[in-house]
Amino acid sequence: MSDNAASSPRELVVMVTRGTDHELSSVAFTIACGGITAGMKVYAFLVSSGVDLVRRRAVDITHVPPLDPLKALIDDFLARGGTIWACPPCAKARGYTQEDLMPGVTIQGASAMHERLKAGAASLSF
Repeated sequence: MSDNAASSPRELVVMVTRGTDHELSSVAFTIACGGITAGMKVYAFLVSSGVDLVRRRAVDITHVPPLDPLKALIDDFLARGGTIWACPPCAKARGYTQEDLMPGVTIQGASAMHERLKAGAASLSF
């Protein structure tokens, strides 16, 4: 392994397809936060009903015990340098604009995710 590869963190792309109605959304952000704890640079790409997670106030009361409340997981993920991208067509289909989403979330096309994968990022889907 080159010195550059050894000194740069591995990357992980977590694709989230579930919304507040499914525990996999909490599992996805628990694992994403774990990736940051492990020293990885982590990106969450939200598609389909996963986009609903980052609509302002949507996750304020979502809690799947024994996991942390979903809002706490997402806030922790963002505070520790995680990146959240919301799929543009998925946001548009729901009538969401950038202003409807939580601070720190960006409406971003799949090309950004593809660039991370082409650069060697691992990926998980929930």
